[in-house]
Amino acid sequence: MCGRYATTRSAADLSQLFESYDETGGRLAADYNVAPTDPVPIVRIGAGHGRSGFPDDEAGVGGRDRDGATDDGAQRVLSLARWGLVPAWAKDARGAARMINARAETVATTNAYARSFARRRCLVPADGWYEWVRRDGGKQPYFMTRADGGPLAFAGLWSVWKGPDGPLTSCSVITTSAIGELADVHDRMPLLLDPERWGDWLDGGDSPTDLLAPPTPELLAGIEIRPVGRGVGDVRNDGPDLVARVSAPPLRTGPETADEFTLF
Repeated sequence: MCGRYATTRSAADLSQLFESYDETGGRLAADYNVAPTDPVPIVRIGAGHGRSGFPDDEAGVGGRDRDGATDDGAQRVLSLARWGLVPAWAKDARGAARMINARAETVATTNAYARSFARRRCLVPADGWYEWVRRDGGKQPYFMTRADGGPLAFAGLWSVWKGPDGPLTSCSVITTSAIGELADVHDRMPLLLDPERWGDWLDGGDSPTDLLAPPTPELLAGIEIRPVGRGVGDVRNDGPDLVARVSAPPLRTGPETADEFTLF
């Protein structure tokens, strides 16, 4: 699962990293404690461009210029979305907090996610994500992040819901079975994408099996499992101290399964 994470890079940095046009309008702020329904950055194919944008164009992703445009006209854009998918057909947005995760095993066929998986896939930039392991003295939080400080990209979905106050763009993070040492923390993890997979994820026509393949051993080997302070458990807390390492006993195997932030 992924019920809390951190994303702190600026719009300028993300736009350059993902070769995308910035349409956040100066509204993106660093967040060390992202919680359900918070606004988060996503990278997607712009409206009218490509398979993951609105479905009027089947353009693919090719070479990019400095504004994120490809040589066939498709364009990556950096946008803000509310975390917790609201399908276009939803009557209201009240269930969004339960739609922050989509399971890789069922995302292509579950009614709530299937259309977004087919047409509106996105990248969700992150520094890392949090999980909690129950110990005798309570729950110890851990921050999973790249040991070299580099960025992560979660596989995500996005949708637009036309509500009474205007269009609402929302997103969900795809989760998969935890692999290797990450399974000592939780049995689920975000689907992490190598840079080489970004293009196909955003605009490719690969089979679901290929698109949802687990991350490479090389990517997983670079993930640090960092014990952090319990302040992250309060959504009102924010700041770099939340991701600072603290002392903690070694991880034990067999983490408890937590499902308070998952639906499927």
